[in-house]
Amino acid sequence: TKSDLLVVNKTDLAPHVGVDPVLLEADTARSRGQRPYVMAQLRHGKGVDAVVDFIVKHGGLRLKTDAA
Repeated sequence: TKSDLLVVNKTDLAPHVGVDPVLLEADTARSRGQRPYVMAQLRHGKGVDAVVDFIVKHGGLRLKTDAA
C-alpha cells in the first residue's frame, strides 16, 4: 500500500468472516514493511489515539487544549 498510515478497522469482526486476526496483522506488517499501520476497532475506541497522534505528528493538525 502507498498510504502514509494504513488503518485496518473493524478487526473485531475478522473471525466472523473467516479471517484469522493474527494472520491479518502479520500480513499487514509484512506488506507495510517500515511504514506505519494501526489495527483498530474505531467504533469501540481502540486505535483512535494512534490515528490522532499520527495525524497530529505528520499532518500538522493542532489539537485544541482546554484553557485553564
